Amino acid sequence: MSGIWEVRLSNSRRIPYFFNTETQQSSWEPPSELSQDEVAALPGAAEYLTSGGEGAAPAGHVRASHLLVKHSGSRRPSSWKEGNITRSKDEAIKILEGYRAEIGGSTTKFADLAKINSDCSSHEKGGDLGFFGKGQMQKPFEEATYALRVGEMSDIISTDSGVHIILRTA
Repeated sequence: MSGIWEVRLSNSRRIPYFFNTETQQSSWEPPSELSQDEVAALPGAAEYLTSGGEGAAPAGHVRASHLLVKHSGSRRPSSWKEGNITRSKDEAIKILEGYRAEIGGSTTKFADLAKINSDCSSHEKGGDLGFFGKGQMQKPFEEATYALRVGEMSDIISTDSGVHIILRTA
């Protein structure tokens, strides 16, 4: 049955999705009837779900989206939403814990919440940061992203910018 599924790249979100060529059904989540190995063997998987393949990440690069909540101790305690952020780090963590619970495992919900709530300019793209390599992000963010598998969401990560939830997309 796995021969009817393929992996495609969303033009609007620039993240992979799953498309059933027989039913025309699409989903951000891998088909539940497929194992990880079967998902990895789908047409388009090598290109969009890993860092190999044409048009994918340059070697050694990853792609991630994030949802950032800044606090008064952030390097720049202001954002597109708020001119002066006064919440504590603990308050920012509690906000992210709520978002994490709301997201569950849904990449669509992640992007929707990032668009509305992230204190990063990447909010316009559902939190998508594009591809990046080692040394391009703050160390805790980089380490957390590289430790994730594609489609996996991080715990709450603290950097000089604030606190984040990271979703590895490639």
